[in-house]
Amino acid sequence: MKPRSAFVTLVLGSVFSVAACTKPVQKTTLKIDGAGSGRVFEGLGALSAGASSRLLIDYPEPQRSQILDYLFKPNYGACLQHLKVEVGGDTNSTDGSEPSHMHSRTDENYDRGYEWWLVKEAKARNPKIMLDALPWGAPGWIGNRKYFSPDMANYIARFLRGAKQHHGLEFDYVGIWNEMGFDVDYIKLLHKTLLANHLTTKIVAADDVDKWGIVDAMEKDPELKAAVAAVGVHYPGYAEYENSGFKKGPPTYVSTPLARVCGKPIWASEDGPWRGDWRGAEELAKMYNRNYLVGRMTKTEIWSPVSSYYDNLPLPGSGLMKANTPWSGHYEVQPTIWATAHTTQFAQPGWQYIDRACGYLNGNGSYVTLKAPSSQDYSVIVETVEALAPQDVAFQTVGGLSSGTIHVWRTNRSNSFEKLSDITPQSGTFAATLDPDSIYSFTTTAGQTKGAASIPPDFAFPFPYTGNFDAVAMGGTPKYFSDQAGAFEVTACLGRKGKCLRQLVTRPTIAWGGSVHDPFTYLGSPDWSDYKVSTDALIEDPGNVALVGRIDSADWGADRDSRWYSGYILSVQQDGAWELNSKTFKTPLAKLASGKAAMSLKTWHHLTLAFKGTNVEASIDGKSVASVTDQCHKKGMAGIGTGWNKAQFANLTIE
Repeated sequence: MKPRSAFVTLVLGSVFSVAACTKPVQKTTLKIDGAGSGRVFEGLGALSAGASSRLLIDYPEPQRSQILDYLFKPNYGACLQHLKVEVGGDTNSTDGSEPSHMHSRTDENYDRGYEWWLVKEAKARNPKIMLDALPWGAPGWIGNRKYFSPDMANYIARFLRGAKQHHGLEFDYVGIWNEMGFDVDYIKLLHKTLLANHLTTKIVAADDVDKWGIVDAMEKDPELKAAVAAVGVHYPGYAEYENSGFKKGPPTYVSTPLARVCGKPIWASEDGPWRGDWRGAEELAKMYNRNYLVGRMTKTEIWSPVSSYYDNLPLPGSGLMKANTPWSGHYEVQPTIWATAHTTQFAQPGWQYIDRACGYLNGNGSYVTLKAPSSQDYSVIVETVEALAPQDVAFQTVGGLSSGTIHVWRTNRSNSFEKLSDITPQSGTFAATLDPDSIYSFTTTAGQTKGAASIPPDFAFPFPYTGNFDAVAMGGTPKYFSDQAGAFEVTACLGRKGKCLRQLVTRPTIAWGGSVHDPFTYLGSPDWSDYKVSTDALIEDPGNVALVGRIDSADWGADRDSRWYSGYILSVQQDGAWELNSKTFKTPLAKLASGKAAMSLKTWHHLTLAFKGTNVEASIDGKSVASVTDQCHKKGMAGIGTGWNKAQFANLTIE
């Protein structure tokens, strides 16, 4: 390309220009010394947790495999180097509840849910990917509702043992409790329990939000320090971000002075902008570089890898990709995939940062340089997100690094992961003119690619809907259902032929964040307005069943004190006492009607809710029990629920 800068032409002889015609106003000289030292890079990863990946397993082929390739396949898309998954606890952990491998003390099943499947798919694409696990909550039987207990340590050990015995998976790391503080004695107990079970899994602690107290505790307690392999903190600098009213951009990338010299790897063990658009890509580019530059954190894991949950749940669109309409096969490859690829396709875990070649551009922006451990290869990742004008950068390499061709890749608002013209260094020097608001990778390595696949168009949830569970495997989850608390599994029906959907968790869980929501699962379209939803239901033991419609929000974060969701709820007790209620977040439950119907345990009954305009009609066993006028919920999805009791459902129909 033709040089646009006399600085580049006269000083360096070899030119690479990627700017617009505006004359650069800032210059930075970057010396890369192959003899330089720094910390060891441990990878970029993501957390499949909080039910964020729920709908992915329901995608048809080939789209499902395409999505997985974009996430995990080396030199294709994001090629994530670390995958953390939730240890399910039957409790809502953000966008749903993930099933436990032990619903009760005597129950053990390692085929529930979708995380095992996801981990195996990731491992098949990248055998070197590091695996991690972290619980958000736990079943109510744990420790007589005391989380930090021998029960919990054994629960984690069984999860890890089950992963190995049933799926051939060995987890590299495990945490203690997501964002809920730490207990020194429990960490020591967990360490001993893992060793006693002949598990090599290492402990990460304490996964708190912007809190480094575990480091202080480790410095005072050698046994604790020996038990902890890595220090993980969520959203470093979040407190500053939160206190500003979320007006100053994303969190800063800080760690404490003691953490930086504690002798353990320090990680941003959950981070991210919670958005996949170009704004999210900008923030990720800064985060990936500056977590190391500012905080000396050698690993960053973001939530979430893919937004595979309904949009009316908390934090819609948090993932690198969006894939939450499996019935259509449609998905979105967002800019955040390529912001991540700018690091993961150019540096591998085990590469070493060169500290003196990591820093800030004079015209705004940051750069990090990493070198391969057993070759002369190196890569420089640069972001100019906050730059206001093009700027010149001169690269000078010494210390035995490769003098070969430099391959250059760029992402900006208009073009993602674009390969630019190669540069041939002269006497170890080369230059570039960098555009503002862009991400660059300069590398001596080869093999990087921008994956591509044909994506089908999106369309709405199929209507009408009929739920027949006979084709679902025993213990499985029907397509498109999203459990929000408790656990709903397909089982043989009581008192009738065929298979039913059964809620089988009977004790309130130890919840993440402290709020315990009644068991509930739902599906459908937020645009449904006038429709009838019906189901057959059987209550197995004292409690209730519920039929729900026009669910316009299931965002528990909007009302953490509520045990319900936002919609119309027909709830029936085992003695026939029923209520028709309306719930809107931040308001009390509004009773629209109530009464008594003929009902008993272990008998099948038919429940119906019908919506037409402002009219809401409830029926039990074909008899109308209420017809009311209400304007609170004009449209929304449908679902079923229970109290903390076992119950079965069949023939769920929405028409």
